[in-house]
This record gives sequence, C-alpha cells and structure tokens, in this order.
Amino acid sequence: MSHAFARLCAGVSLAVLLQAGAGLAAPATPWWKNAVIYEIYPRSFQDSNGDGIGDLNGITARLDYIKSLGVDAIWLTPIYPSPQIDFGYDISDYLDIDPAYGTLADFDRLIAEAKKRNIRVVIDFVLNHTSNKHPWFVESATSRDSPKRDWYIWRDGKGPNQPPNNWISSFHHPGWDYDAKTGQYYWHRFYAEQPDLNWRNPKVAAAMEDVLRFWIARGVAGFRLDAVSALFEDPALRDEPIVTDATGKPVLDTFGNPKLNRTRNGYGPETHAVLRQLRKVVDETSNKEVVLIGETHVESVADLRKLYGAKDDELHLPMDLKGAFIDKLDVARFRDFIAEVQNGLDGNPALFVFDNHDHPRWDRYGDGIHNDDIGRVLASVLLGARGAAMYYYGDEIGMATTPPVRREDVRDPVGRTGWPYDKGRDGERTPMQWIAGANAGFSPAGVTTWLPVPPQTTVNVAVQNGEPQSLLNWYRQLGALRKTNAAVRDGKQVMLNTSDTHVLAWERRTAEESVVFACNFTAAPQTIRIALAGQPAHGKRVTVLLNSPQQRPAKSLQEISLKPYGVMVLRVR
Repeated sequence: MSHAFARLCAGVSLAVLLQAGAGLAAPATPWWKNAVIYEIYPRSFQDSNGDGIGDLNGITARLDYIKSLGVDAIWLTPIYPSPQIDFGYDISDYLDIDPAYGTLADFDRLIAEAKKRNIRVVIDFVLNHTSNKHPWFVESATSRDSPKRDWYIWRDGKGPNQPPNNWISSFHHPGWDYDAKTGQYYWHRFYAEQPDLNWRNPKVAAAMEDVLRFWIARGVAGFRLDAVSALFEDPALRDEPIVTDATGKPVLDTFGNPKLNRTRNGYGPETHAVLRQLRKVVDETSNKEVVLIGETHVESVADLRKLYGAKDDELHLPMDLKGAFIDKLDVARFRDFIAEVQNGLDGNPALFVFDNHDHPRWDRYGDGIHNDDIGRVLASVLLGARGAAMYYYGDEIGMATTPPVRREDVRDPVGRTGWPYDKGRDGERTPMQWIAGANAGFSPAGVTTWLPVPPQTTVNVAVQNGEPQSLLNWYRQLGALRKTNAAVRDGKQVMLNTSDTHVLAWERRTAEESVVFACNFTAAPQTIRIALAGQPAHGKRVTVLLNSPQQRPAKSLQEISLKPYGVMVLRVR
C-alpha cells in the first residue's frame, strides 16, 4: 500500500474494508453485462432532514422501493464537497461528502444497506476538471512557480487582452479565464469555476488513481466517468476551425459566437492510455467486480467499440449516447440503432440510455394523449433489448420535463446564461414525486424545495403502487422478467419484420425458448404476424408475458393485434 493510499484510507473502518474485500458473490456472467442501473440525482430524490435538498439518508430510506424495481445498481451523480456552481460537477474535495448530502458515515450506511438488498452503488467520477476552490487549483494559482502549476492548463495569451486561442467552453462562455495575479490564462472546457486538469502530468493521474482506490475501499461498485472525451487538448493549442456557410461567412450560434469544429480535443491515444490505466487500477483492487462506465459522446458504433479497448481493457460500459439523442419514435431509426450495437461491438454489451440529468426526459417522445403507452414502449425497448440499461429516477412513474417559465426561477447556470434559447437542465431535475400531497413527499409540507415540485395528482409512486396496470408496475414487471427469464436476461437477439415501418419487433432466444417483443410506434392500431426463422422447435405454445392495458392477448404469432403505442411480450415454446 502506497503512503498516499494509506493517507486516503485514514478513517475507513476495518469493517468497511473487509466488506469491500468480500464483495458480492461473483456471478457466472459479470453482473454489469446485463445490468439495469438506476440514476439518482441526490438533490432531488428524498429529503430526510427537511432542508429542501435530497440527501444520502433519504436514498437509504428508499432502498426497498428501489429494490422493488428490480435494478442491479444505483448511480449517484456527484456527492462530493462542492461550491455547487454546477451542482456537484465542480468538486472541491474528492475524498469526502458534501454536508448538504450527509457524511462519510451516512455513505457507509447507504453502501451497507444497499448490499443487504443486493443493490450496488456506482458514483460519479469527474476526471476532466475540479472546482476552482479545490486546494490543488488554489495552490496552482498562487504563482507561476507553484508545484501544482502544471496540474492545470495555464498559458500565456497571444497578446494584450488576447487569450491563447479561439476556443469556446461548452457552456457558451470564452474557454480561457485570465488571472491578473500571475498574468496567464487557464483553460476550462465548462465553467470558469471548473478549471481543466492537465492529464499529461503523471502526478495528476496518480492522484486520481488514488481517489479510485479510496472509494473502492469504501465498497463502491463502479464509477461513471464524467466528460472523458475532454481530457486532452491539442498540445499546440491551435485555433479551432470556424464553421462557414456557402459564401465563406462564419456561422454564428444562438449566442452570437462563431461556431467551431471541435477538432482540437477529444478521444485519442492519450485518452485510451488513461482508460487502460484506470481499468488496471480497478481490476487490481476489486477482483474485477468494479465497473467503469463512460460518458461517451461518439459519432459511430465503430468509435464506441474502441472505448472498450483493443483487448477489452478500457471501459466496461461506454454509454451509447447516440441512442439517447434519438428524439422521435421512428421505427427505422430505433431498429438501425439496436442492430448497429448488436453487430458492431464484437460481442461487448451495449449500455442503452434514453435520458439523464443533462437531457430532457422521456416525455419528449410524448403526444399528450398516449404518454403512458409511449412510456411503456420506451421502457420495453430499453429493458428488452440485449445489453445493459440505464434509466433516470422518475421515468418509472412518468415524470415529465418541467422547465422554468421565468428566468428568475432558473437554478441551473446553463439556463441563466442561455435564457431564453436554452432554459437549462432544471426541467429534468425536479424532485421525485412520491405522493400526491404537498411537496409530493420529497420534503415535508411547507418546506421550500431547491426546485419546485411540479403540480401532479397521479404521477406519483403512491397512486401507481395500487394500480396493477400503471407505468410503475410495467417497469417492475420488465425488471422481474430480466432477472427470471434467461432469454430476456442474456439470450441472443434477432430483429424481426425488418421492413415494417410501424412496429418494432425483436426476438430474445435461447435453445429452450424465444421471447418476442412487439412495440407499436404509431397512434393507429396495428396487426402483424411474425415468423421465427430457423426455430423448428418453437411455435408449439405462445404465452403472453406482458400486455398493454385494454389490449387483446395474442394466441399465436400469426395475428398480433396492437393498440396505439401498444406493447406485447410473448414467450414461444
């Protein structure tokens, strides 16, 4: 054990270390390959102390509910100490818990209680940047001779009042901030309060590796690696090419900035080297039970495949965010998307994601009439396709995106900067809706919650618990199906009726049986027939496993009648 690691583990109890070493029983197939992961935005899940902000003890109190969903793991967005400029993605201490969320003891209790329910805990790991209040940056900014100066990207400007290049941050600000004390600029891909770390400095890499070891020792089952595409910049800091129109005139974005082709940073050999080293750390300290999940924005499935590593020695599960940004219920696009990852990842599991804390919720597909049925369609694709799946708290009850209507109500700095063109991400971060009463059971009545609770009467856990055909119970049934049915859990996948432009259908197959999913992507009734090629032993008996409300069950594959946005799941033996 290195001196640095020993220092990091100070205060971790022997019991916690022994629990982490024992781990959960290793399954025949690694747990993450077909896992269902439930994303929790801690500020918005459950307030246990009446301050209007969700916390760790609130999550612990809701673990039985989470277990009822049939999920394998929860992913917590950042819970570290932070000035909260970007609500936790600006970290001032990687080795503690923000007081708003609780203490390390609260975190240890969450890990222990989750383990009792066979739920793993995955945490966010923000690699690209820290807060400008982090001691590393504070020291870095003291002088050009600081021992930590090279832990960040400090550079001279091109000239008086001229930054080193034309780079713009992802949040529409100039990407360079000037420090008058030392007479240099520092680079920040995101907010000025989030200076980028210099991953070419081996001391930075070593420090971050020790952070991984610290949390693994506390029993963490995985890490979602934030913004891994932004770790390295062009070492020459060349200007980004400006997008021009047919006349050669610069194209401006909605904020008046010239649009840039972001070609000077992104995935490259150095990024893959970092991922391989992080994977090595994880494998050495966890008996290969801890998973690395990547926030991976790529242009193609071929690029996604590279992030698993040439020897499958990088990320376990890169997020397939290409699918997350399909914003239309288009059968051909969904079919192509599923088939691409099925055939283009060399057998590696895809991680399907349709929404999260940075993207509008699933209701962007809704038509205002059939929203619950559309929710069943999306859940069926997400949880019925081959691979791992991740969904966002509240999706299971149909929580909708609720953006602020006035600029003065905006909490997200993206919305404050971008208003009215970009209203920010508050709309997808509103508090979890547990009951129909005041504050929806998230906080006690009369407490001002950090974001307003949307008006609602039926979109809550209490009401849907008692409705067998509710969206919540559809999610539960799909979760149970993945755990109990071998074909749905890890069977082969075959796309069916591939010329159909209305119904998305696929088969999950083992030697013993097939399970067929049929999802109507339209607002009109559809009737289809399905043939299972190359399955002479199948077809003797059809059993309906799941069926949308008020929909006639099929008796064979020769006639499957689907209502508007109807779903039917059939077992064929």
